[in-house]
Amino acid sequence: MVSEEQKRVLDPEQDAAALKALTHPLRIRLLGMLRQDGPATASELAASTGESSASTSYHLRVLAKYAFVAEAEHRDGRERRWRAVHSVTSWSNKAMAAAPGSHAWVSLSRRAQIEHLEASLARHEADIADGRLGQEWVEPSGINDLMPRLTPESLTELWDVLDRKLQELTTRDAEDPRAAQVVFLTAGLPLAPRDPAAAADTSAPAGTDAEDAS
Repeated sequence: MVSEEQKRVLDPEQDAAALKALTHPLRIRLLGMLRQDGPATASELAASTGESSASTSYHLRVLAKYAFVAEAEHRDGRERRWRAVHSVTSWSNKAMAAAPGSHAWVSLSRRAQIEHLEASLARHEADIADGRLGQEWVEPSGINDLMPRLTPESLTELWDVLDRKLQELTTRDAEDPRAAQVVFLTAGLPLAPRDPAAAADTSAPAGTDAEDAS
């Protein structure tokens, strides 16, 4: 489980420049790769992303400027290695909703998480198929798309229970050699009831202002 020291909590007012720095898709991707796979050089990240080393080097320096990444221990003196400073970036949804322009960043961040899930699913399937993960991981692995009806208080309680249980299990498995990195992406997204009249109206094509405003 992630300790408080490993979290970077962003404030929309105090960290406006840092938030803006994270709006670039490649920077989000680079930060995620350093968190998931450990320290790397700009050249190594370039090879993994298909970008030039000049591009990854520039974006890593921007991330370093706002304390998302820092220099890691070098294997040799030839090229700088980078590491993620924190394991998690978090924020207050209320604070973000109240700050002009922050809603767009939260939306971008959430969509990046979905992209990470898609990439992780492909990697998981390849690891199973190619024997990099044992068959003992086949049964417990999976994705749920449950749709319970909950109150705001119950959804908050569910987050708290998940956090406590994950901390308990992570601590228990810390020294177990069988433990593997698990991508555990959770979502709690309340939906308002559909307006039958609006749902039946298919006259507006995808991507129009009418759809974007929903």
